Amino acid sequence: MTTAKDGIIAKAARTLSEVEPNELKATLVSTLFVFILMASYYILRPVRDAMASDWTDSEVSFLWNINFFVSAAIVAVYGFAVSRLKLRNVVPAIYGFFAISFVAFYFGISLVNDRVLVDKLFYVWVSVFALFHVSVFWSFMADTYNPGQAKRLFAIIGTGASAGALVGPAIPALFAGVLGTDTLMLIASSSLIVVIPLVFYVYYLKGAELGNEDLEADNLNPAIGGNWWQGFQSFASNPYLLGIGAFILLYVFIGSFVYFEQKNLLADFSRPERTQILGSIDWLVNLVTFGMAFFITGRIVGKVGMPVALALMPILICGGLLILAFAPILTVLLALQVFRRGGNYGLTRPAREMLYTRVTQEERFKAKPVIDIVVYRGGDAVSAELFSFLTDGVGLGLAAVAMVGSGIAAVWAGAGLWLGKKFDMSKEAEKMNDQAMV
Repeated sequence: MTTAKDGIIAKAARTLSEVEPNELKATLVSTLFVFILMASYYILRPVRDAMASDWTDSEVSFLWNINFFVSAAIVAVYGFAVSRLKLRNVVPAIYGFFAISFVAFYFGISLVNDRVLVDKLFYVWVSVFALFHVSVFWSFMADTYNPGQAKRLFAIIGTGASAGALVGPAIPALFAGVLGTDTLMLIASSSLIVVIPLVFYVYYLKGAELGNEDLEADNLNPAIGGNWWQGFQSFASNPYLLGIGAFILLYVFIGSFVYFEQKNLLADFSRPERTQILGSIDWLVNLVTFGMAFFITGRIVGKVGMPVALALMPILICGGLLILAFAPILTVLLALQVFRRGGNYGLTRPAREMLYTRVTQEERFKAKPVIDIVVYRGGDAVSAELFSFLTDGVGLGLAAVAMVGSGIAAVWAGAGLWLGKKFDMSKEAEKMNDQAMV
């Protein structure tokens, strides 16, 4: 039964956001779903990163190498699962499995005398979780909404992710000193348990109100065919895809350099203090991201074009690293970290995702995961080894490493300009083809 109040809310939602009355409840639940999911991850993220300051650069480098192989293996397992099982079963099973795993870490830490090994396992596992939690969510959304609904509703649902990424870091920032870092694992685990009934409720709404009971993800994206290794082959043979891979690799290198220096400069703080600092950084990063996504990103891409949009942050970060080289202190580094990550999530990442609109469907679905996961994690491993060599091996300090990073950022900017020009050229070619057909 629809009440007057429900009618007013539905009318307002439709006026402001083009949400149809029968879609309102599912949209709100889906937004809450991704809000909780992102908040859970951002509770765990500063707990993970606070651990790294207790270890040497070589130890963290080794963990990043392990993470590369673990992630590659789990990508294969996940691909096997989704190709044979319905998302109705896969989605709650994945979140339930991760929730149980974090509870196991909590009790595992309390049961062992030397917690270093458990901490390192936790460090790797949260990094694995970071790869899959949002990816699984959007696969689930594709199975719930039809294409027309997706065009109108997905951007609205995505605001829940940004809101969760704002709220999540505030919990460790405010309460890590009182509750302790281990308790935060239980809070995140409980949050993941909460999303499981939301999964089943959204499936109920899918048939009861959305009218998509027969909709399956495979109907939205029919089988592409080909071989499982086609993505690797396409990536290795396509200069455009290689350019995207190089762009991401250079981004990873810069991120690794800043991350390791952050880890080293936080070593003098206690673990709860580190967690609070890192939680505050995450909160600021997501505040910057939220603001850029709403007010800046679309305007930059629309007015200055893809070359500038892709190269802008690398150029600014190059300048920031030069400043860090002359003022190698924690405050400057943390400000650079907030600026780098916020700019990436708010501008560079959305612009980078647009690049995939100029590739074939097979390349989009097969080569993109190779770039986003295998190349990314491979970059983590290689950059960690390089940083460890420069610091533990050669003995370079923060200022010298920042100078090296500024050079990498300059190359990164060049890659962005090249990719942006290739994107614009393909766009113009498409327009010419359309005009020729007319």
